[in-house]
Amino acid sequence: MQNKLIKVNTSDNVAVALVNLKAEDVVSFEGEAIKILSDTKSKHKIALDKFESGSRIIMYGVLVGTANGIIEKGDVLTTENVKHQSEKVYGKTDSFSWTAPNVEKWKNRTFAGYHRKDGQVGTENVWLFFPLVFCENRNVETLKEVFEKELLKQKVNPHQMLLRSLVSGGEETEVADKSVDVFDNIDVKFITHPGGCGGIRQDSESLAKLLAGYVNNPNVAGATVLSLGCQNLQINIFKDALNAINPNMEKPVLIYEQQQMGTIDNMLSIIIKESFEAIKKANNIERKPAPLSKLRVGLECGGSDGFSGISANPTLGAVSDMLAALNGTAVLAEFPELCGVEQELVNRCVSDEDGEKFLKLMKAYEKSVVDAGSGFDMNPSPGNIKDGLITDAMKSAGAAKKGGTSPIQGVLDYGEYITKPGLNLLCTPGNDVESTTALVGSGANMVLFTTGLGTPTGNPIAPIVKVSSNTELAEKMPDIIDIETGAVIRGEKTIEEMADEMLEFMIDVASGKKQTKAKLLNQNDFIPWRRGVSL
Repeated sequence: MQNKLIKVNTSDNVAVALVNLKAEDVVSFEGEAIKILSDTKSKHKIALDKFESGSRIIMYGVLVGTANGIIEKGDVLTTENVKHQSEKVYGKTDSFSWTAPNVEKWKNRTFAGYHRKDGQVGTENVWLFFPLVFCENRNVETLKEVFEKELLKQKVNPHQMLLRSLVSGGEETEVADKSVDVFDNIDVKFITHPGGCGGIRQDSESLAKLLAGYVNNPNVAGATVLSLGCQNLQINIFKDALNAINPNMEKPVLIYEQQQMGTIDNMLSIIIKESFEAIKKANNIERKPAPLSKLRVGLECGGSDGFSGISANPTLGAVSDMLAALNGTAVLAEFPELCGVEQELVNRCVSDEDGEKFLKLMKAYEKSVVDAGSGFDMNPSPGNIKDGLITDAMKSAGAAKKGGTSPIQGVLDYGEYITKPGLNLLCTPGNDVESTTALVGSGANMVLFTTGLGTPTGNPIAPIVKVSSNTELAEKMPDIIDIETGAVIRGEKTIEEMADEMLEFMIDVASGKKQTKAKLLNQNDFIPWRRGVSL
């Protein structure tokens, strides 16, 4: 018989409803009968004690809120009776030790990746087109249309055929799949963005670092870069950013400045000819075996629900620990969603300097949000709240589970590139696409992305593995979910068993044997962060 309640940590004074509960239901839990006082949807939280006004509410073993009035034992927690609260943090308070998981069976495993001259290994082989300024977006879109029609030979969109039949008044026409790529060993991808000029100069410098990170990412074989000429993000700023990340860059990077080239037709003709030749050469790069230590995995969540912190996120945490034990890399981002667990993370930092950097970044970020008239307590989205994540600290405590338990080897500001194996922290907003964009810009060659509600997010150069926290979502939206962890909720699999399955799937994706649903959907999301504007 399935349990109806679960307590995540032994010190918690709330439990999570695993099924829908009715008022007057009596639930047996931890040796006592608990009378449910209000209708409670699954994933929401039930008080295990009577809370007076101001009482501390503990979940995942940390403070996640305080009672906003009396909450009786057995009643449901809501945004009306609970307010956000988290512990204050002042620096390291305790020493840290870690027992690594047993990864003996993984030590000799490899994936088939693209080896770059600087020692990095890609899980994809991509030629990337992008502008330094939004003024060049139209030219990039023109190049995209030309290259996709001729190189990728994409099949006709069935929705386009549906509309065509409606316009003509005829019946729907079935479309044969005649999609045949000219090149079999390289993808051609295109990025556009609204930045590069206007705003403040720091916005352009930040964008330069991000774009340089994309070029340096091991999944990229080379790039075609378009510049107008007069914008804030000058070519030399981009080159300086690229040199700062990798002073010995050996990838081909073709840069074109419209104001120096005359007509658009002339410029596009030159770009097409020269890029085509470079893409042909990049297509000769083939996959070769690489150790799992070459995996650099971003950890992301979006559209989270009340089960995310119990099933999907802890599974990512177990994978993160396995990677750390194998000398691979995992990167935990979304700083607004680390609010309330700062003390644990500071204590896990290997160096005091990184601990201080983490707190400094967190405080500066929170101050910028408060100055803008908001706050971390406003981070949970309507979808989060509807599914039981009613305070930021509650959401954060579950989100942080993606980072496992290993030591934190490095703390990176937005736009900084990974240099240390093991677990890293990266300062990004909690917004799904902005954070995913940043993880890849910092060198992640794959991203594990958990969701409880569903999101189609993808990336132009890195595979995004979508992990659902519950089986219902996977069954409802099978076109976007790669792996589901509902068996953990039902007690059919342990976190460790689920993590083993996930790592096997990751190896197949990294080797090109399996494609993620986001890639099959051609979902190529790219949104730079304008610092301080987004949670």
